[in-house]
Amino acid sequence: MVVSSTQAQAQAPAAQDMTRQQAQQFADSLFKRLDTNHDGTITRPEADAVVQAAGGRGHMVERTFGTAQSLTLAQFEAAALALFDADDSNHDGTVSAAEREQARALRTQQR
Repeated sequence: MVVSSTQAQAQAPAAQDMTRQQAQQFADSLFKRLDTNHDGTITRPEADAVVQAAGGRGHMVERTFGTAQSLTLAQFEAAALALFDADDSNHDGTVSAAEREQARALRTQQR
């Protein structure tokens, strides 16, 4: 049940505009799903296992964790909001579908 719920949550925001507040709520919700042992910290192996079980590729985990091996809720949220801010190219507090696609295209070019 967690797998399908995580998969649905991970896919939902891509199809619509997202405000910064929604991004924060999404990060909080995702953190709870990734913190499988409920100790208030997610480790890279915890996150990778959930993503793999859901059939995902783990790009968000990779981008959010960076070089860290574990993150608290505050750290995870800060990293997720930093990614949101980077994608919000016109700095209006909302990442549109077009901005999201533009950010993805840029990341793909940089690989």
